[in-house]
Amino acid sequence: MLERPATPALRAARTGLCAVTRLAFGCAVTCVVAGAAWAGSGVALDAAKALVCSAEGPQSIDGARLLLEDGEIIAIGSASEVEIPAGFEHVDLGKRWIMPGMIDLHSHISGAFDINDTVFQVNPGLRVSATLRPGNRDHEVALASGVTTVLYIPGSGSNVGGVGVLHQTTSGTYEEVLVRDPGSLKVAQGDNPARWGYGMGRLMMNHHIRSSMRQGKAYAQRWAAFESGAGEAPDRNLSLDIYRQLESGETQISTHTQYYQVVLASLRLLRAETGFDMYIDHGTFDSWKLGPLAKELGVAAVLGPRSVLWPRPPRFDSDGRAEGAAWGFQQTGVDRIGFNTDAPVVPQHELTVQAAMGVRYGLDDAEMAAVRGLTIVPAMVAGIDDRLGSLEVGKQADVLVVTGHPADPRTSVERVYVRGELVYDAEQEVRRW
Repeated sequence: MLERPATPALRAARTGLCAVTRLAFGCAVTCVVAGAAWAGSGVALDAAKALVCSAEGPQSIDGARLLLEDGEIIAIGSASEVEIPAGFEHVDLGKRWIMPGMIDLHSHISGAFDINDTVFQVNPGLRVSATLRPGNRDHEVALASGVTTVLYIPGSGSNVGGVGVLHQTTSGTYEEVLVRDPGSLKVAQGDNPARWGYGMGRLMMNHHIRSSMRQGKAYAQRWAAFESGAGEAPDRNLSLDIYRQLESGETQISTHTQYYQVVLASLRLLRAETGFDMYIDHGTFDSWKLGPLAKELGVAAVLGPRSVLWPRPPRFDSDGRAEGAAWGFQQTGVDRIGFNTDAPVVPQHELTVQAAMGVRYGLDDAEMAAVRGLTIVPAMVAGIDDRLGSLEVGKQADVLVVTGHPADPRTSVERVYVRGELVYDAEQEVRRW
């Protein structure tokens, strides 16, 4: 599995003593670090509010100060508690807020649209990473909207479309923007793959998916046995190698699944039968009624872009009530709810609109569910929350400066930092959309 190298650890200090207050799970912890001067350049951001978005603990800090150095977050807390080290640039953001960079786990805009993932009904060996074009025009707009990380995946025309890649929306080489390859295995159920070739019904689609999953799991288990010294070396099959990462938990299945019927099939085939880590991708229409089963199986829901179900009796009879997918999954107990755009179906830079729609149609945002669904939840779902998704010490310094709550359509993104580098400043350039 390929990953971008971890950001440098906090640099060793030179002489003297320097006290820095850090925030860990809501507790102010003062660390004494050798050295009055800090190696490398650093930035101190003062903001009216920081949306921390940690997995647990307090979600925001009023009158916040954030310290960035060498691409990492090295301290966060209230401005009265966090001392600015000598030599740091001090930026007072006034009434603006800061938050983590946003993550979209469903995007198709990272390549040249020149890949055919519908030659076969199952293509687990196809990899879209070969078509990645970092820093394209769509990425520039996405970056200016605060979307700093995306999962670039194949389309939904075949049942097993291939392997995606997690990457950042900045420009640079493949290695510089890479977050993780493989990013996921794309599986599609629903109406799109039903149109493949001669046309397929639900029964045939489920057969193809189940067969591929069973073959891949058996292949992965043979390799695991060999690597533990309990079996012979299997023949290498590049089209099945992704299943080794799925079996070891290094990546996940992102599944294009919408209606109740197909989401039920996804939960059974991809999670209950195989034990692979997977998440609902789309989860629209009446699929929220499967929330109790998703919770039982430990499956998250990454929702969008058609996130509102309008009553259409007799198929969808809600007694005239419009039902939001985020509301539905939340009220049935699912606690990991994220949002996606399926860009270009919905433009990448409208990711926050998906969260706004969730709140508008019933999502309870009292505990910052909308903001978490744009940041830490997709990071946890994709298994990259050790370095992205929240403003915590030791994590990569992907930071947004915003004018208010990101799910409020009136809010704008004023600055974007990626790995501690200022990559977009609305005051210094024309807004990109």
